[in-house]
Amino acid sequence: MTEPNTSYRFGLRLSERGCVAGIGDGIAWIRGLPSARLDELIGFDDGSSGLVFQLGKEVLGAILLSQSRGVTAGMAVQHIGRKLEIGVGDALLGRVVDPLGSPLDGLPAPQTRQFRPLEAAAPSIIERDFVSEPFYTGSKIVDSLIPIGKGQRQLIIGDDGVGKSALALDAVLNQRGRNVLCVMVLIGQPRSSVAGTLEALRAGGALDYTVLVVAEANALPGFRYLAPFAGCAIAEHWMRLGRDTLVVYDDLTRHAQSYRELSLLLQRPPGREAYPGDIFYLHSRLLERSTVLSLQHGGGSMTALPIIETRQGELSAYIPTNLISITDGQIYFESKLFAAGILPAIDIGRSVSRIGGKAQHPAIKNAAAHIRLDYLQFLELELFARFGTRLEASVEEKLQRGRLLREILKQDRLQPWSEPAHLAWLLAYGEGMLADLAPEQAAGVLAYLQQQLAETRLSLDSPKQQWLAALRQWLAAKP
Repeated sequence: MTEPNTSYRFGLRLSERGCVAGIGDGIAWIRGLPSARLDELIGFDDGSSGLVFQLGKEVLGAILLSQSRGVTAGMAVQHIGRKLEIGVGDALLGRVVDPLGSPLDGLPAPQTRQFRPLEAAAPSIIERDFVSEPFYTGSKIVDSLIPIGKGQRQLIIGDDGVGKSALALDAVLNQRGRNVLCVMVLIGQPRSSVAGTLEALRAGGALDYTVLVVAEANALPGFRYLAPFAGCAIAEHWMRLGRDTLVVYDDLTRHAQSYRELSLLLQRPPGREAYPGDIFYLHSRLLERSTVLSLQHGGGSMTALPIIETRQGELSAYIPTNLISITDGQIYFESKLFAAGILPAIDIGRSVSRIGGKAQHPAIKNAAAHIRLDYLQFLELELFARFGTRLEASVEEKLQRGRLLREILKQDRLQPWSEPAHLAWLLAYGEGMLADLAPEQAAGVLAYLQQQLAETRLSLDSPKQQWLAALRQWLAAKP
């Protein structure tokens, strides 16, 4: 017979309980809970949960985090006692999850042992380091003319359907074997697009190092709002462990629209284009979490590729201008280039990388030094040449050289290039080895150079003269 527990005492236990005053469109209005805090989780009597999103004098507004239809007016609500967190760790690799970490791929829930809050402060200045290592996307234009460094935030901007997502997908596929962990956040996309992205990652062998965080188009607006923060928290965990990570936000236009929808439903005052006044802070606190940590704090990095959509190429709209000012550069996709079949449809003149050049390998940096300027001059000359005037021989030569460069820069999707391949075409073009080549022959010669590179031990650190000798030998022997 066990002895009675003499330490037990009866006492009064106080707990707050509120009630649902109204509900609709993924928003619940709640009376009571006077000690509720922003971003705190609350529980409903039917088992549903919500996130406190707005505090008012009489009622508070909460985002519903489950699509249960059992939440009704008058239902009791209580504190859960914690903030919103998501499971993190290697168990998520190869999985498709929602912003709460629940599986969407039909497999059991990932067994994560660690959790991170979706909202967290960005690393302090003391913890950060300079961007110094290159990040390779596999794109000839980006890696040579608009370089990106690890820890950089590079905006991908352009109209709908011009190849922005394809570039980000190529960047993820190009990280195979580079010890970079990737997180792709798909916001407000139809299920067919999500399935296509998943299949491309599986076919390219990228699922082994990639996590997909998905908030579909038919998801509650709160899910679409939380998705990028969930993806950032997953990558931030690895960055704190000293790993290199990549986060793709596809796309922040739909994210901003979801936030606007939530804000208008919560009766917040609208500002420019009906967006709330804190929309800039929303995206800045998300993207500021991407950085390079110093060696004293692990040395990890988080590279961010946010995607934003424009309408008819309008860069001065509210959300595009916000993100251009937050990020470290932009890759601009032009719909006219896309319609002309110049793929990827990147406008080199409007694209810029403000800090990526410091991380670019010296061999590629030196070889690409004048190519950007040559291409922009060619575009101006081509514009004047359309008037049909007689051109000098030197001008005609520049036009021919520019047309060849335009063909060289063309690249099919899902075909990333290696760094030695970038250096090979840069040197061959810059040293005039391809001067006698017709533009339509460029694709065949580039494919031939890639075949030869696969059989050689040349690297970016090999002497330039050794590279030039090898290129001359290959081109002379080309059938």
